[in-house]
Amino acid sequence: MDIGELLAFKPEQTPKRPHDDDDDFPVPESNSIGTDDLRRGGDEKAKRMRRIADAKETANYSKPQNTNASVSAFEFDPELTEEEREKILKYVESEEAEGEALDEQGLKKLILVFEKRNLKNQEMRIKFADNPEKFMDSEVELHTVIQDLKAVATVPDLYPLLVELHGLHSLLELLAHQNTDISVAIVDLLQELTDVDILGESSEGAGALIDALRKEQICALLVQNLERLNEQVKEEADGVHNTLAIVENLTEIEGDFVRQAAEQGLLAWLLKRLKGKSPFDPNKLYCSEILSILIQTENENRLLFGALDGVDVLLQQLAVYKRNDPASNEEQEYMQNLFNCMCSALMARENRDRFLNGEGLQLMNLMLREKKMSRNGSLKVLDHAMAGQDGRENCNKFVEILGLRTIFPLFMKTPKRNKLRLLSADEHEEHVASVIASMLRNCKGTQRQRMLAKFTENDHEKVDRLLELHLKYLAKVEAIDKEIDQQPKDSSIDEDEEAENNYIKRLTGGLFTLQRIDYILLEVSATSETVKQRVLQILNLRGASMKTIRSIMREYAGNLGDGDTDWREQEQSHILSLVDRF
Repeated sequence: MDIGELLAFKPEQTPKRPHDDDDDFPVPESNSIGTDDLRRGGDEKAKRMRRIADAKETANYSKPQNTNASVSAFEFDPELTEEEREKILKYVESEEAEGEALDEQGLKKLILVFEKRNLKNQEMRIKFADNPEKFMDSEVELHTVIQDLKAVATVPDLYPLLVELHGLHSLLELLAHQNTDISVAIVDLLQELTDVDILGESSEGAGALIDALRKEQICALLVQNLERLNEQVKEEADGVHNTLAIVENLTEIEGDFVRQAAEQGLLAWLLKRLKGKSPFDPNKLYCSEILSILIQTENENRLLFGALDGVDVLLQQLAVYKRNDPASNEEQEYMQNLFNCMCSALMARENRDRFLNGEGLQLMNLMLREKKMSRNGSLKVLDHAMAGQDGRENCNKFVEILGLRTIFPLFMKTPKRNKLRLLSADEHEEHVASVIASMLRNCKGTQRQRMLAKFTENDHEKVDRLLELHLKYLAKVEAIDKEIDQQPKDSSIDEDEEAENNYIKRLTGGLFTLQRIDYILLEVSATSETVKQRVLQILNLRGASMKTIRSIMREYAGNLGDGDTDWREQEQSHILSLVDRF
């Protein structure tokens, strides 16, 4: 149905309502509910029944009385007081209200009113471009009908009709309206229409809406509107928040929007917003959450993030927390989001180079020394920056900037956890062991020699600590293995899937950390006979076995994942050669 057909649409004659012929319920001549009608006589029951009947009849609207003059086409405005409008809207929104929700007939009427008021506003703005007072009334009427369209969000089955009537297209066009009050009202409406719970009620409605929004390039339209909103104005700040909520809704429903949002300008806008010198506020927190969503899974987005100087932006924002803790729980969450974003970004090799050149290692090292809340996040970031073959340069640089003086005290003694320290002891030990294992694998020349020397100083105290951690995590893994052996077999999954699930359970239960610790044991034992003798001595004292370490490392070599084939084969060969020499 095109716009001409829509404007020519005439609602069917409203069925006769109950009590129309009943003398106990007098009906005024006008279809609208005016305050004069309500002030006249009549008991409260009559008024209530009349209001419900009107709400059922047209979903907030009654038929126009005058269709002769050209102006009246735009004055499709029932004489409702604010009080009456609120009561009717409450009726429409209330799940417990008597009667029916909005139907196709009611939606067509709503769209008809919306299109007429939109057209009237456009004409008035052109006609009285230099006199805002002349078109202000039409703007208020347009804003009001946009608010009334929220009733559609309660009936997602009507979304295909909303798209078919070109109502969604007209709504999205208003995101570029000269008055930001109108564009913010559209954003508010879209946020309700895309609510995940609402879309879950109708797969057909969700599909129609999502497809239409994709074709209209919704993310690009939202970003264009974001660029002009002034967050010093509360309503526009709310508009920014609702815009981010729309993006969150869309990415949760349809994964493709993660890439589209980044490509259509949202990633650049988020970085610009974070880079601004404005104080911390809820929108800044929300920006960090959306940024995390955009770069968490899409490598293309990580590369774009790096190209937009995202690594430097994050380092600048995190530097604030080098010597100062966040002032609130919300700001603490914001800081954690920034660290998580950095970890995601560092999964792309190109961003590791940017991190190195932007002196990210120096900042993380300082954070570890300062013992503030940022210590936890900086440890995670170092782990991601140094892992794998792409972490080689960062590993060597970390030794150069005297990072060993920072990391080994954390290895020797796990900080006590309190309400301000967010990492558990196990998480802390996992990241420290991963950093040391990465440095042993990636460091060459003098840097590697400095690393190995750490394990022989002070009467091999670090070897003792290694074996203490080995025994701790071996006990955890053995407990998990016992639990797996005792669990009933699930006939709904095949053996391969069950084996994979059990391996993941063991990894999260302590095997991942145990693999890192045992890898360190193999590396240092292979280069020093005194270290190897110390390891054997302690294992014998504790009744442990070298066979266990060999078994764990062989299993590790066989489960290196789906990375680069050459690297995986090289790494397997290296680990197995260490096992044979142990």
